[in-house]
Amino acid sequence: MTRRLPSAPPLLPGLDYVRPLGSGGFADVFLYQQDMPRRQVAVKVLPAGERDPELMRMFNAEADVLAHLSAHPAIVTVYQAGISADGRPYIVMEYCPGSLAQRYRIERMPVDEVMAIAVRLAGALESAHRAGLIHRDIKPSNILVTSFGSAVLADFGIASSLARSAAPDVLAMSIPWSAPEVVAEHVGGTVESEVWSLGATVYSLLAGHSPFERREQGQNTRELMRRRIARATFVPIARADVPDALQHVLATAMTRDPDRRYRSSREFGEAVRAVQRAEGLSPTPMEVPTDEWMPASAAVDFTDVTTRGTVRSHVEHDGRRAAAPLETTVRRPSDNSDGVTSEPVRRRAWPWIVGAIGGTIVLAALIAVVWALVA
Repeated sequence: MTRRLPSAPPLLPGLDYVRPLGSGGFADVFLYQQDMPRRQVAVKVLPAGERDPELMRMFNAEADVLAHLSAHPAIVTVYQAGISADGRPYIVMEYCPGSLAQRYRIERMPVDEVMAIAVRLAGALESAHRAGLIHRDIKPSNILVTSFGSAVLADFGIASSLARSAAPDVLAMSIPWSAPEVVAEHVGGTVESEVWSLGATVYSLLAGHSPFERREQGQNTRELMRRRIARATFVPIARADVPDALQHVLATAMTRDPDRRYRSSREFGEAVRAVQRAEGLSPTPMEVPTDEWMPASAAVDFTDVTTRGTVRSHVEHDGRRAAAPLETTVRRPSDNSDGVTSEPVRRRAWPWIVGAIGGTIVLAALIAVVWALVA
Protein backbone atom coordinates (compact mmCIF):
# COMPACT_ATOMS: atom_id res chain seq x y z
CA MET A 1 0.00 0.00 0.00
CA THR A 2 1.36 3.42 -0.92
CA ARG A 3 2.15 5.52 2.10
CA ARG A 4 0.25 8.79 2.25
CA LEU A 5 2.32 11.95 2.26
CA PRO A 6 1.68 14.24 5.26
CA SER A 7 -0.53 17.24 4.67
CA ALA A 8 0.56 20.83 5.31
CA PRO A 9 0.52 21.88 8.98
CA PRO A 10 -2.48 24.10 9.79
CA LEU A 11 -2.30 27.65 11.10
CA LEU A 12 -3.44 27.55 14.71
CA PRO A 13 -3.95 30.48 17.10
CA GLY A 14 -1.29 30.70 19.80
CA LEU A 15 0.78 27.89 18.26
CA ASP A 16 3.91 28.09 16.10
CA TYR A 17 4.71 25.15 13.80
CA VAL A 18 8.08 23.45 14.41
CA ARG A 19 8.31 20.18 12.46
CA PRO A 20 6.40 17.01 11.56
CA LEU A 21 6.35 14.14 14.06
CA GLY A 22 4.63 11.41 12.10
CA SER A 23 1.95 10.46 9.63
CA GLY A 24 -0.51 7.58 9.75
CA GLY A 25 -3.31 6.32 7.59
CA PHE A 26 -5.87 8.72 9.03
CA ALA A 27 -4.08 11.68 10.60
CA ASP A 28 -0.85 13.65 10.79
CA VAL A 29 0.99 14.70 13.94
CA PHE A 30 3.07 17.88 14.12
CA LEU A 31 5.24 19.51 16.77
CA TYR A 32 4.20 23.05 17.69
CA GLN A 33 5.46 25.62 20.18
CA GLN A 34 2.66 26.95 22.34
CA ASP A 35 2.94 30.63 23.14
CA MET A 36 1.22 30.74 26.52
CA PRO A 37 1.94 28.84 28.61
CA ARG A 38 5.26 28.30 26.84
CA ARG A 39 5.72 24.62 26.00
CA GLN A 40 6.03 22.15 23.15
CA VAL A 41 2.87 20.30 22.17
CA ALA A 42 1.92 17.60 19.69
CA VAL A 43 -0.95 18.44 17.37
CA LYS A 44 -2.88 15.64 15.70
CA VAL A 45 -4.86 16.84 12.70
CA LEU A 46 -6.94 15.27 9.95
CA PRO A 47 -5.63 15.58 6.39
CA ALA A 48 -6.81 18.53 4.31
CA GLY A 49 -10.08 17.88 2.51
CA GLU A 50 -11.04 14.89 4.68
CA ARG A 51 -14.84 14.72 5.04
CA ASP A 52 -15.51 11.05 5.82
CA PRO A 53 -18.28 11.07 8.50
CA GLU A 54 -16.96 7.90 10.16
CA LEU A 55 -13.47 9.36 10.40
CA MET A 56 -14.88 12.60 11.78
CA ARG A 57 -16.80 10.61 14.39
CA MET A 58 -13.70 8.69 15.41
CA PHE A 59 -11.65 11.88 15.64
CA ASN A 60 -14.25 13.60 17.83
CA ALA A 61 -14.51 10.49 19.98
CA GLU A 62 -10.73 10.41 20.47
CA ALA A 63 -10.76 13.99 21.78
CA ASP A 64 -13.63 13.14 24.12
CA VAL A 65 -11.97 9.92 25.31
CA LEU A 66 -8.66 11.63 26.03
CA ALA A 67 -10.40 14.47 27.85
CA HIS A 68 -12.29 11.85 29.86
CA LEU A 69 -9.23 9.80 30.77
CA SER A 70 -6.11 11.93 30.41
CA ALA A 71 -5.93 12.70 34.12
CA HIS A 72 -4.55 9.17 34.42
CA PRO A 73 -0.74 9.27 34.74
CA ALA A 74 -0.33 6.49 32.14
CA ILE A 75 -2.55 8.05 29.45
CA VAL A 76 -1.33 10.86 27.22
CA THR A 77 -2.74 14.26 28.24
CA VAL A 78 -4.98 16.30 25.94
CA TYR A 79 -4.92 20.07 26.30
CA GLN A 80 -7.54 21.24 23.82
CA ALA A 81 -9.28 20.45 20.54
CA GLY A 82 -10.85 22.54 17.82
CA ILE A 83 -11.21 23.32 14.14
CA SER A 84 -8.38 25.02 12.23
CA ALA A 85 -8.91 28.00 9.92
CA ASP A 86 -9.04 25.67 6.92
CA GLY A 87 -11.72 23.50 8.54
CA ARG A 88 -9.59 20.61 9.81
CA PRO A 89 -10.26 19.10 13.25
CA TYR A 90 -7.22 18.95 15.50
CA ILE A 91 -6.24 17.80 18.99
CA VAL A 92 -3.49 19.47 21.02
CA MET A 93 -1.77 16.91 23.23
CA GLU A 94 1.20 16.42 25.50
CA TYR A 95 4.40 16.09 23.50
CA CYS A 96 6.11 12.76 24.18
CA PRO A 97 9.59 12.67 22.61
CA GLY A 98 9.85 8.87 22.50
CA SER A 99 7.89 5.67 21.92
CA LEU A 100 8.35 1.92 22.13
CA ALA A 101 7.65 1.48 18.42
CA GLN A 102 11.19 0.28 17.61
CA ARG A 103 13.08 0.20 20.89
CA TYR A 104 12.09 -3.38 21.74
CA ARG A 105 13.38 -4.54 18.35
CA ILE A 106 16.81 -2.96 18.62
CA GLU A 107 17.64 -3.46 22.29
CA ARG A 108 17.05 -5.98 25.04
CA MET A 109 14.63 -4.24 27.40
CA PRO A 110 15.19 -5.01 31.11
CA VAL A 111 12.60 -7.34 32.61
CA ASP A 112 11.94 -5.12 35.63
CA GLU A 113 11.27 -2.12 33.38
CA VAL A 114 8.86 -4.11 31.21
CA MET A 115 6.96 -5.35 34.25
CA ALA A 116 6.59 -1.77 35.50
CA ILE A 117 5.26 -0.71 32.09
CA ALA A 118 2.84 -3.66 32.13
CA VAL A 119 1.35 -2.59 35.48
CA ARG A 120 1.06 1.06 34.40
CA LEU A 121 -0.73 0.10 31.19
CA ALA A 122 -2.99 -2.30 33.07
CA GLY A 123 -4.08 0.59 35.30
CA ALA A 124 -4.69 2.80 32.26
CA LEU A 125 -6.82 0.17 30.53
CA GLU A 126 -8.71 -0.64 33.72
CA SER A 127 -9.58 3.05 33.99
CA ALA A 128 -10.81 3.11 30.39
CA HIS A 129 -12.86 -0.04 30.91
CA ARG A 130 -14.48 1.38 34.04
CA ALA A 131 -15.46 4.38 31.96
CA GLY A 132 -17.14 2.02 29.49
CA LEU A 133 -14.46 2.30 26.80
CA ILE A 134 -12.04 -0.07 25.13
CA HIS A 135 -8.91 0.97 23.24
CA ARG A 136 -8.94 -1.67 20.46
CA ASP A 137 -5.41 -0.98 19.23
CA ILE A 138 -2.94 -1.81 22.00
CA LYS A 139 0.55 -2.32 20.56
CA PRO A 140 4.11 -1.08 21.18
CA SER A 141 3.87 1.86 18.77
CA ASN A 142 0.93 3.26 20.77
CA ILE A 143 3.01 3.38 23.94
CA LEU A 144 4.72 6.76 24.10
CA VAL A 145 7.45 7.89 26.47
CA THR A 146 7.15 11.27 28.18
CA SER A 147 9.98 13.72 28.83
CA PHE A 148 10.29 12.16 32.30
CA GLY A 149 10.72 8.64 30.91
CA SER A 150 7.24 7.38 31.81
CA ALA A 151 5.32 5.12 29.43
CA VAL A 152 1.83 6.37 28.51
CA LEU A 153 -0.91 4.91 26.34
CA ALA A 154 -1.91 6.95 23.30
CA ASP A 155 -3.99 6.82 20.12
CA PHE A 156 -7.57 6.21 21.21
CA GLY A 157 -8.72 6.99 17.67
CA ILE A 158 -10.54 3.69 17.20
CA ALA A 159 -11.76 3.32 20.76
CA SER A 160 -15.36 2.35 21.21
CA SER A 161 -17.91 1.86 23.94
CA LEU A 162 -18.19 -1.54 25.56
CA ALA A 163 -21.93 -1.50 24.84
CA ARG A 164 -21.33 -1.31 21.09
CA SER A 165 -18.13 -3.31 20.73
CA ALA A 166 -19.65 -6.79 21.02
CA ALA A 167 -20.86 -6.45 17.42
CA PRO A 168 -17.95 -5.94 14.99
CA ASP A 169 -19.49 -2.94 13.25
CA VAL A 170 -16.11 -1.33 12.69
CA LEU A 171 -13.31 -3.88 12.84
CA ALA A 172 -10.03 -2.32 13.86
CA MET A 173 -7.01 -4.45 14.53
CA SER A 174 -3.27 -4.65 14.39
CA ILE A 175 -3.02 -8.35 13.66
CA PRO A 176 0.18 -9.30 15.53
CA TRP A 177 -1.36 -8.07 18.81
CA SER A 178 -5.07 -8.85 18.24
CA ALA A 179 -6.96 -11.65 20.00
CA PRO A 180 -8.17 -14.69 18.03
CA GLU A 181 -11.85 -13.69 18.31
CA VAL A 182 -11.05 -10.24 16.90
CA VAL A 183 -8.94 -11.64 14.06
CA ALA A 184 -11.78 -14.04 13.25
CA GLU A 185 -14.12 -11.01 13.21
CA HIS A 186 -16.40 -12.46 15.87
CA VAL A 187 -16.21 -9.34 18.05
CA GLY A 188 -15.03 -5.80 17.62
CA GLY A 189 -13.36 -5.84 21.00
CA THR A 190 -14.04 -6.76 24.63
CA VAL A 191 -12.30 -6.54 27.98
CA GLU A 192 -10.99 -10.07 27.41
CA SER A 193 -9.56 -9.16 23.99
CA GLU A 194 -7.89 -6.13 25.58
CA VAL A 195 -6.25 -8.43 28.11
CA TRP A 196 -4.93 -10.52 25.20
CA SER A 197 -3.53 -7.46 23.41
CA LEU A 198 -1.89 -6.20 26.59
CA GLY A 199 -0.28 -9.58 27.16
CA ALA A 200 0.87 -9.76 23.53
CA THR A 201 2.37 -6.26 23.80
CA VAL A 202 4.28 -7.13 26.98
CA TYR A 203 5.45 -10.34 25.29
CA SER A 204 6.78 -8.29 22.36
CA LEU A 205 8.72 -5.93 24.63
CA LEU A 206 10.48 -8.89 26.23
CA ALA A 207 10.95 -11.09 23.15
CA GLY A 208 11.96 -8.38 20.68
CA HIS A 209 9.19 -9.40 18.26
CA SER A 210 5.43 -9.99 18.26
CA PRO A 211 4.24 -13.34 19.71
CA PHE A 212 3.44 -15.10 16.42
CA GLU A 213 6.13 -13.53 14.28
CA ARG A 214 8.70 -15.80 12.66
CA ARG A 215 12.30 -14.97 11.76
CA GLU A 216 12.12 -16.72 8.38
CA GLN A 217 11.46 -14.52 5.36
CA GLY A 218 7.96 -14.81 3.91
CA GLN A 219 6.51 -16.33 7.08
CA ASN A 220 4.81 -13.19 8.37
CA THR A 221 2.12 -12.52 5.80
CA ARG A 222 -1.27 -11.41 7.05
CA GLU A 223 -2.87 -14.77 6.34
CA LEU A 224 -0.13 -16.82 8.02
CA MET A 225 -0.29 -14.59 11.09
CA ARG A 226 -4.06 -15.04 11.23
CA ARG A 227 -3.68 -18.83 11.23
CA ARG A 228 -1.10 -18.83 14.01
CA ILE A 229 -3.18 -16.51 16.17
CA ALA A 230 -6.27 -18.67 15.59
CA ARG A 231 -4.38 -21.66 17.03
CA ALA A 232 -2.99 -19.45 19.83
CA THR A 233 -0.16 -21.78 20.80
CA PHE A 234 1.94 -19.95 23.37
CA VAL A 235 5.69 -20.10 22.71
CA PRO A 236 7.74 -19.18 25.80
CA ILE A 237 10.06 -16.21 25.49
CA ALA A 238 13.61 -17.33 24.78
CA ARG A 239 15.22 -15.36 27.60
CA ALA A 240 16.74 -16.92 30.69
CA ASP A 241 16.11 -13.77 32.75
CA VAL A 242 12.33 -13.86 32.24
CA PRO A 243 10.88 -15.59 35.34
CA ASP A 244 8.73 -18.67 34.80
CA ALA A 245 5.97 -16.98 36.80
CA LEU A 246 5.91 -14.11 34.29
CA GLN A 247 5.82 -16.59 31.40
CA HIS A 248 2.76 -18.14 33.05
CA VAL A 249 1.07 -14.73 33.43
CA LEU A 250 1.54 -14.01 29.74
CA ALA A 251 0.36 -17.49 28.74
CA THR A 252 -2.81 -17.00 30.80
CA ALA A 253 -3.47 -13.59 29.26
CA MET A 254 -3.04 -15.05 25.76
CA THR A 255 -5.15 -18.19 26.15
CA ARG A 256 -7.32 -18.80 23.10
CA ASP A 257 -10.49 -19.19 25.19
CA PRO A 258 -11.51 -15.72 26.45
CA ASP A 259 -13.18 -17.23 29.53
CA ARG A 260 -9.85 -18.65 30.72
CA ARG A 261 -7.99 -15.33 30.56
CA TYR A 262 -7.74 -12.77 33.32
CA ARG A 263 -11.17 -11.25 33.82
CA SER A 264 -9.90 -7.68 33.82
CA SER A 265 -6.85 -5.57 33.11
CA ARG A 266 -6.53 -4.97 36.82
CA GLU A 267 -6.38 -8.72 37.45
CA PHE A 268 -3.60 -8.99 34.86
CA GLY A 269 -1.73 -6.10 36.50
CA GLU A 270 -2.05 -7.66 39.95
CA ALA A 271 -0.61 -10.92 38.59
CA VAL A 272 2.43 -9.01 37.30
CA ARG A 273 2.75 -7.24 40.67
CA ALA A 274 2.84 -10.66 42.35
CA VAL A 275 5.78 -11.60 40.12
CA GLN A 276 7.53 -8.37 41.08
CA ARG A 277 7.19 -9.23 44.77
CA ALA A 278 8.44 -12.77 44.17
CA GLU A 279 11.51 -11.35 42.42
CA GLY A 280 12.27 -9.04 45.34
CA LEU A 281 11.17 -5.91 43.45
CA SER A 282 8.99 -3.14 44.79
CA PRO A 283 5.60 -3.61 43.10
CA THR A 284 4.56 -0.84 40.72
CA PRO A 285 1.48 1.04 42.00
CA MET A 286 -1.78 0.04 40.34
CA GLU A 287 -3.36 3.39 39.44
CA VAL A 288 -7.11 3.07 38.96
CA PRO A 289 -9.87 5.63 39.56
CA THR A 290 -11.88 5.82 42.74
CA ASP A 291 -15.56 4.96 42.68
CA GLU A 292 -16.40 8.64 43.14
CA TRP A 293 -14.54 9.56 39.94
CA MET A 294 -16.69 7.59 37.52
CA PRO A 295 -20.07 9.39 37.79
CA ALA A 296 -18.37 12.78 37.44
CA SER A 297 -17.88 12.49 33.68
CA ALA A 298 -20.61 12.20 31.09
CA ALA A 299 -20.57 9.24 28.72
CA VAL A 300 -18.76 9.71 25.43
CA ASP A 301 -21.11 9.88 22.44
CA PHE A 302 -19.67 7.60 19.77
CA THR A 303 -22.54 8.26 17.36
CA ASP A 304 -21.86 11.98 16.94
CA VAL A 305 -20.64 12.56 13.38
CA THR A 306 -20.41 16.34 13.58
CA THR A 307 -17.14 18.20 14.01
CA ARG A 308 -17.19 20.44 17.03
CA GLY A 309 -14.97 23.46 17.25
CA THR A 310 -14.21 25.92 19.98
CA VAL A 311 -17.22 27.63 21.53
CA ARG A 312 -17.17 31.21 22.75
CA SER A 313 -18.18 31.56 26.35
CA HIS A 314 -21.46 33.32 27.03
CA VAL A 315 -22.59 34.81 30.33
CA GLU A 316 -26.26 35.52 30.87
CA HIS A 317 -26.97 38.94 32.36
CA ASP A 318 -29.95 41.23 32.98
CA GLY A 319 -29.94 44.00 30.38
CA ARG A 320 -32.46 46.19 32.21
CA ARG A 321 -30.97 49.26 33.85
CA ALA A 322 -32.20 50.54 37.19
CA ALA A 323 -34.13 53.81 37.07
CA ALA A 324 -31.94 56.89 37.61
CA PRO A 325 -32.49 58.64 40.96
CA LEU A 326 -34.09 62.04 41.08
CA GLU A 327 -31.02 63.42 42.80
CA THR A 328 -28.14 64.69 40.70
CA THR A 329 -24.92 62.73 41.24
CA VAL A 330 -21.38 63.82 40.40
CA ARG A 331 -18.03 62.14 41.02
CA ARG A 332 -15.15 63.70 42.93
CA PRO A 333 -11.47 62.96 42.20
CA SER A 334 -9.81 60.31 44.33
CA ASP A 335 -6.59 58.32 44.50
CA ASN A 336 -7.95 55.61 42.16
CA SER A 337 -6.14 55.09 38.88
CA ASP A 338 -9.15 56.18 36.85
CA GLY A 339 -9.46 59.48 38.80
CA VAL A 340 -12.99 58.88 40.02
CA THR A 341 -14.61 57.30 42.99
CA SER A 342 -17.70 55.20 42.80
CA GLU A 343 -19.24 56.97 45.81
CA PRO A 344 -21.80 59.58 44.62
CA VAL A 345 -21.83 63.13 46.08
CA ARG A 346 -25.38 64.39 46.48
CA ARG A 347 -26.20 68.12 46.18
CA ARG A 348 -29.73 69.35 46.86
CA ALA A 349 -31.33 72.39 45.10
CA TRP A 350 -32.09 74.72 48.11
CA PRO A 351 -28.43 75.68 48.93
CA TRP A 352 -28.07 77.10 45.44
CA ILE A 353 -31.18 79.31 45.88
CA VAL A 354 -29.98 80.72 49.24
CA GLY A 355 -26.57 81.48 47.73
CA ALA A 356 -28.11 83.36 44.83
CA ILE A 357 -30.28 85.60 47.11
CA GLY A 358 -27.31 86.38 49.36
CA GLY A 359 -25.21 87.42 46.39
CA THR A 360 -27.90 89.83 45.18
CA ILE A 361 -28.12 91.55 48.59
CA VAL A 362 -24.33 92.03 48.77
CA LEU A 363 -24.24 93.51 45.25
CA ALA A 364 -27.02 96.00 46.09
CA ALA A 365 -25.15 97.13 49.18
CA LEU A 366 -21.96 97.78 47.20
CA ILE A 367 -23.84 99.84 44.64
CA ALA A 368 -25.38 101.99 47.44
CA VAL A 369 -21.94 102.69 48.97
CA VAL A 370 -20.42 103.71 45.63
CA TRP A 371 -23.39 106.03 44.92
CA ALA A 372 -23.00 107.75 48.30
CA LEU A 373 -19.30 108.42 47.73
CA VAL A 374 -19.91 109.89 44.31
CA ALA A 375 -22.69 112.18 45.70
